[in-house]
Amino acid sequence: MITDIEFRRINTFVKSKYGIDLTNKKEIVDGRLSNMLRREGWDNYSSYMNAVETDITGGLEKELVNLITTNHTYFMREFEHFDFMRSEILPFLKEKEASTHDLRIWCGAASSGEEPYMIAMLLIEYFGLEHSMWDTKVLATDISTNVLQTAINGIYTKEQISSIPDNWKRRFFRKIDDGERFEVTPELKNEVIFRQFNLMDPFPFRKKMHVIFLRNVMIYFDKETKMQLVKKLYDLLEYGGYLMIGRTETIDKDDVPFKMIQPSIFRKI
Repeated sequence: MITDIEFRRINTFVKSKYGIDLTNKKEIVDGRLSNMLRREGWDNYSSYMNAVETDITGGLEKELVNLITTNHTYFMREFEHFDFMRSEILPFLKEKEASTHDLRIWCGAASSGEEPYMIAMLLIEYFGLEHSMWDTKVLATDISTNVLQTAINGIYTKEQISSIPDNWKRRFFRKIDDGERFEVTPELKNEVIFRQFNLMDPFPFRKKMHVIFLRNVMIYFDKETKMQLVKKLYDLLEYGGYLMIGRTETIDKDDVPFKMIQPSIFRKI
């Protein structure tokens, strides 16, 4: 069983590196790490963390992050964001970027790929025959290498894709394993660029974004970390650009001058 001192050490390490606040999740952390400690032969959490903090390869830290992060998502989640994107955001951007044909969309919590693939399907459908004339590739990042590999593989069960409209299923997925699993088509895979990225790191982007999806992530941050991140997101957006967050999340308008368009949809104006 993890001690309070050991838990505080892990919480401090994870929060300082990744912004994730585990303060009230002691039992969850112990449950996710205890089997690994026994399997790998660690005597206790202190010896394990000694190794994590001195491992120059970063492999143990990467494994720790993979184990403690929550990656729950599914296709068609909070679909009102996609409806708003189709009806309001994309017509605006299509006119705004008519001369460049360049859209920059970032999904900052890609998890196992459902969200960025949804964005890409919407973009392909919206632009139709004109799609090949536009650069609409979606940048999809996450701190967990495990879920990113799942996203890159692009293989989902029949149940996982059951909520997707039939026309999207036919176009963007092909059956494998006698129809029990489905793989994303090369056309769709080509529209998403997956990368590992820690939101606490300096943003490396050369150009500003038109749309940022960062849904159901900031609930894991404390108020100060969240405020600092929201300021970075605001600075990264083009004027007129949009930020989508989870429906249970909020942004303090006194911290950053976003305009709330709808609950969970914000605009830089």
